Amino acid sequence: MDLIFELYEGTPRQGPGNAASTRRAFAMLPALPEGPRILDVACGSGSQTRELAELTRGSVTAVDIHPRFLWDLRSAIGNEEKLRGRVFRVAASMMSLPFKDAVFDLIWSEGAIYIMGFAAGLRSWRRLLRPRACLVVSEATWLRDDPPAELREFWAAGYPGMASIAANLSTARTEGYNPLGHFVLPESAWLEDYYAPLEERLAGFRAEHEGNADAEALVTETEREISFYRRYSAWYGYVFYILRTGP
Repeated sequence: MDLIFELYEGTPRQGPGNAASTRRAFAMLPALPEGPRILDVACGSGSQTRELAELTRGSVTAVDIHPRFLWDLRSAIGNEEKLRGRVFRVAASMMSLPFKDAVFDLIWSEGAIYIMGFAAGLRSWRRLLRPRACLVVSEATWLRDDPPAELREFWAAGYPGMASIAANLSTARTEGYNPLGHFVLPESAWLEDYYAPLEERLAGFRAEHEGNADAEALVTETEREISFYRRYSAWYGYVFYILRTGP
């Protein structure tokens, strides 16, 4: 994990996404309270955290297990007067969030719920939401049911729990959520906003860790992941799911 964190340090995003998609998902929410309490789970360096703070007058609590990402977020908002005092940083695991029950109007998580698994994340985080509050996540999802064998094998090793849109919507209902909408992230959110900066980082990371077999394996696997998306993006992607507790 230390090598993975180091690889992603300094990159603008630690998973697929972009500002336009964050704003599109936010626009699909029902009306929030005047000053909503928002929780951003596994915020990374916080690109979407800043968007959420700009879109509301409420507070955003940004949680990540890696302190360097939280430091990057602090540096990013340090000179923005309108964000200071409304964005709070907490170092914690998404698997044991240190908050009381029923305190948030919105939980947001981009590209991270797979770490727990979709159903487990929805179940675990539900206690933190107020009645008729919302949860928005982006999740790796099968877009077609006929993936090539090498692609199926790749994701069977990387994320065996990856499911279809229909299966994820069914899971959300089972866990007590009402799906309000969903959409697939555009390819640009992968190739331009996520993979392009990451590829620039890979060369330097490889040189910094010359002779380190674990680092070389991480670089090789990351390059393989990028090549798979370029070839097979029609079969899978990230999907934003907009969910609400209760009817």
